Amino acid sequence: MNLNLYPERMKPSLAYRIGYGEDAHRLAAGLPLVLGGVAIPHAEQGAVAHSDGDAVLHAVADALLSGLALGDIGQYFPDTAAEWKGLDSRLILARALELVRERGYQPVNVALVVTLDRPRLGPLRAEIARTVAGLLGLPETEVGVSFKTSEGLAPEHVQTRVTVLLERADA
Repeated sequence: MNLNLYPERMKPSLAYRIGYGEDAHRLAAGLPLVLGGVAIPHAEQGAVAHSDGDAVLHAVADALLSGLALGDIGQYFPDTAAEWKGLDSRLILARALELVRERGYQPVNVALVVTLDRPRLGPLRAEIARTVAGLLGLPETEVGVSFKTSEGLAPEHVQTRVTVLLERADA
């Protein structure tokens, strides 16, 4: 039984797409913690990662890619490749955004949730929103930033979940 109701030549042209991304990193002492392109002051632990471990930018990049079924950042920046060791995650996000724009879409709105027990991130909300917005070419008001703790269930990790709304540029 063929469940494809829209043969390729008849697929509807979608003006909007929704993407979702997640990222998580284990934390360890002596490493820097960067979230949303912002160095987190007073962090006693940082992300264990092949790149700079910015779980926010990784999740945003994956959300952009998933919105257009373009895979995930591991396909473009494998953690087995020495050339990406210590990579600034702003470059990962820039590449994902470039792929989205090449296909005629642009981000409209981003909502992100960071789970981290400590340090408390509330005082950095505006700076993270401003930085992510700037990297995406959005007004700061189009980047929602929420913070949660794991309630002690996973204090040695950071996790981010992101949804993004993409709009066809000619819509």
